[in-house]
Amino acid sequence: MTDTTDLWKITSAQDAARARVALARLAVDAGAPPLRRARFLTDLAAHLRHCLSQGGVWELLVHAPRPAPGHRPRLRITLRPAGHQQGDGAPWQRSLDCAETPRLSRAHPTSLDDDAFAEAVLASDEDTAALLDRLEEAESLLAFHREELHQTNQGVVAIHADLEAAARVQKDLLAAEQAARAEAENARRLLTFLADASDAVAASLDHEDILGRLPDLLVPGYAARVDVWLFDEDEHTPHHDHHPAAAVAAARTGRPQHAAAHPGGLPGVDDLPPSALAPAQAVLCIPLTARRLLGVLILTADRRFAPDESVMLVELARRTATALDNARRYEQHRDTAEALQRAQLTDLPASSHLHLAARYLPATHGLNIGGDWYDAFLQPDGSLLAVIGDVTGHGLRAAVMMGQLRTALRAYAFEGDGPGRILTRLHGMLRHLQPELYATAAVVRFRPGDPHVVWAAAGHPPPVVRAPDGSVRILDSRPGIMLGIPMAYEYQDHTAHLAPGSTLALYTDGLVERRSAGIDVGIDRLTRALASLAPTDLRQDLDAAAETLLEPMLCDSERDDDVCLLLCHTRVDAPAAMGCAVPAPRTRPAGVEAAGGEGGRW
Repeated sequence: MTDTTDLWKITSAQDAARARVALARLAVDAGAPPLRRARFLTDLAAHLRHCLSQGGVWELLVHAPRPAPGHRPRLRITLRPAGHQQGDGAPWQRSLDCAETPRLSRAHPTSLDDDAFAEAVLASDEDTAALLDRLEEAESLLAFHREELHQTNQGVVAIHADLEAAARVQKDLLAAEQAARAEAENARRLLTFLADASDAVAASLDHEDILGRLPDLLVPGYAARVDVWLFDEDEHTPHHDHHPAAAVAAARTGRPQHAAAHPGGLPGVDDLPPSALAPAQAVLCIPLTARRLLGVLILTADRRFAPDESVMLVELARRTATALDNARRYEQHRDTAEALQRAQLTDLPASSHLHLAARYLPATHGLNIGGDWYDAFLQPDGSLLAVIGDVTGHGLRAAVMMGQLRTALRAYAFEGDGPGRILTRLHGMLRHLQPELYATAAVVRFRPGDPHVVWAAAGHPPPVVRAPDGSVRILDSRPGIMLGIPMAYEYQDHTAHLAPGSTLALYTDGLVERRSAGIDVGIDRLTRALASLAPTDLRQDLDAAAETLLEPMLCDSERDDDVCLLLCHTRVDAPAAMGCAVPAPRTRPAGVEAAGGEGGRW
């Protein structure tokens, strides 16, 4: 099969229409697909109209080339001006794939009569109908896919909405969890601070010390400045000179007050205008209330007070008020007990045969006033009784009971009873008057010119004796039971040799007993300290000797019990005959300054 070519002249619309109809018949006969055929003919008609609008003669070259092996037949057209030369530019060309090789001899524009032309025009609608059918199918399919896409999009939108909602919920939960953790951590921090601060203020019984600790605790974490306005005991209407108006309102109403440029909204706290003394700062004034209104805690800050902080500060103020009230009650109790203790301390008598020196030191912990006491007094027969004792407990009760025992002991001694009988009667009195109170005591009787002493002890540490040659021994005869133990008991007298120039030491357990060691270790230390004293100090200045003796005994630790010491030194140059003792002219015994002086220090 060879190539075939035909050339059609186009000079008018009729020529163009006949050429289009002829090509349509040729394409149909060659089995060209309707859709491709319609596009091919539509492009041709459009270019033919364009050519006619320009005028002149046009040539339509129709070519049916021989198909190459393995390729489909093809119809090719070229539209160009008549007389077109090769160098005039590229003409318009189109190709159409066909099922069969087009036969150009069967279709030529001039071969179309009117009937054939009409039939061709009517037949062209078949392509249009086929296109419309294809288009309708495509539209239906498109609508179906569009609906599927819409449903898919709706699902995707719904999924995105659910994911977004879940993300928001997760974000809100995370934020809530973080806020809860932050709130819990803040609450833990505040509670920890409150516990530590409460321990700090409650650990002291000195109100000045308590007030001094507050700024260290609160500045700068919770306030820039801390002031405490304390009322006097007899101050019914507090004076408000140089105090913020909020502090005055807190004192009058008993409610916490907050003064700042903006309302604080703090729980349980009243809001007031800014303070004239600190207009640019926030001022929180909290009443210090225990059994009564003690004062006002004034906190000044450069920032706003947080609600949870204000709750903690109000509670700390309440605990501080309790600590201040306890401190004041303690100080009153201590002052009363000290006054009673000072009143009970006796003046040591002067004797021509005996030198006496005493020391009383209150405990460095606790109430500082206990039931330790010493006494020394002359009897009508010229003898001298030296007494030392210790009532269990501290405070007013112990001091009062000590005074009762001292008075009863003097009364029993005036009747001429010996040391053992005196203690027996004291034991019976204490059992009946104070069945739950106990005491220890040691009583020693000195007679002028007699180188022996008579003594008795009731559960008390044993007396220690230093001989003139410096040797030391313990009067370790078994002591009786403590006074007040609920059982009948008879105390026995003991006799010990006491050469002139000897020193007998009576003491309470606070001098020799320590928590870290037993009482025997302390008694051994006392014997060594007594042996190290210089004989001249014992003869010439027994008070200084007492101070020297106490120093190594008490320098190693603080005392949590009272200390009482009574030294009795027999004179070498005492007259042989029994003399009459003369009371000392001084107003207080040696060592009383340690008992009742400033701070109880020796």
